[in-house]
Amino acid sequence: MASDEKTQDQLNPPTPPSSSDPWKERIFIPTLLAGIAGGAVGLISKHRKVQGLSKIAATYAFNSAVVAGCYCGAREFSRVTRTGQPDDFFNSVLGGFASGTILGRLQGGRAGAVRYSFIFAAVGTAVDYATLELKPVITNFFMEMKNEDWFKVPEWSPIRVLDEEAVAAKKAQEQQIFRRVHNLNKEDSS
Repeated sequence: MASDEKTQDQLNPPTPPSSSDPWKERIFIPTLLAGIAGGAVGLISKHRKVQGLSKIAATYAFNSAVVAGCYCGAREFSRVTRTGQPDDFFNSVLGGFASGTILGRLQGGRAGAVRYSFIFAAVGTAVDYATLELKPVITNFFMEMKNEDWFKVPEWSPIRVLDEEAVAAKKAQEQQIFRRVHNLNKEDSS
């Protein structure tokens, strides 16, 4: 009988934290944004006339997405293995060294691996720091836009927001002008 009775913990075991939740926010979205930014840079590249606009934009977009994906993936791998916090800059440094070493080795051999690892660590950590500092500012900006009337017509503008009485008066004026114009047309045709 005692084996048939199950405790509450056995009936509802605790669910492990989902590892896919930060995946979209911390890997996929930055990779997608880097691809879009790379494509935009490709559109204004000086090589677009020689290589062709679509080819150079796609190349820039793909390369930027690969670099961002490698860096973000290595940063998240570092965070998971160290069981660190998402905003720990040491994860950024380790992710930059790892991704820079891999991509640098593919690009420029051993010397490239060393050079790229330091560059990726420095640039990646700087971008993560800037993102962390700008996130509250951007969030507040969008919250203000959402809560307030984000577009206000200046005082000096001839454009006015009309209330119901003003709209009715304007329609009456437009109808009067319309009648005058049509009366003139009828007089000209006769």
